[in-house]
Amino acid sequence: MSTQSLASVKAHFSRVIDEVAGTHERVTVTRNGSPVAVILAVEDYESLVETLEILSDPKAAVEIREAESQMNGGEVYDEADVRAALAARRR
Repeated sequence: MSTQSLASVKAHFSRVIDEVAGTHERVTVTRNGSPVAVILAVEDYESLVETLEILSDPKAAVEIREAESQMNGGEVYDEADVRAALAARRR
């Protein structure tokens, strides 16, 4: 993530947008030395919103914690196991 002044961003806005869209690097915009905004690619914004929605769902949060606990306990599945489970669902 880079930091640029508002004046610099205004002077090179098209270039900043191209860089953000192409590299997925965020740009923090400052005014008088203080951060006031962040520019990020649409895909990254959508991903953040989706993550916030998932984490704000209490049921999903419980399921995530349970899955982490199972993984930490060694309950993991390899690709073959996952493919077999998906194939069984289709039947």
